[in-house]
Amino acid sequence: MGTIHRLIEAKKAEREEEGKDAGFSLIELIIVVVILGILVAIAIPIFSNIQSQAQDNALKAAAASGATAASAALAKSGGTAAEADTAAATAGNSPDIAVAGNTPATIDAVCVTATGFSKQVSAGPACTAAQKTVSGATP
Repeated sequence: MGTIHRLIEAKKAEREEEGKDAGFSLIELIIVVVILGILVAIAIPIFSNIQSQAQDNALKAAAASGATAASAALAKSGGTAAEADTAAATAGNSPDIAVAGNTPATIDAVCVTATGFSKQVSAGPACTAAQKTVSGATP
């Protein structure tokens, strides 16, 4: 009978001991918060860079689309410079697209500039290398 009593007392003590280990300690929680903070500090600049690259690529695509449309408008028989201007603005899906400099009379004179996100980029055969590079302030 004494053996059963000791066994019951041991099980009670074991259950009480298990209850003390439930949950996380304060040190464990602080370590998790510090690790999450480090991950966030690393991730924010990476996501910011991705957004800036997306804006640059959107401007480049709009300028290239406008240059293609302006060239096509000039290439069609009887295409005028005014039609090239209109085609460039329409193709770029933005009112901030214009044929740079004087309105071109030939396809080789096309240089379309797209402006947005406080940046500017140009596309077309008449553009210089500097114009084809995204310029302006980054957001």
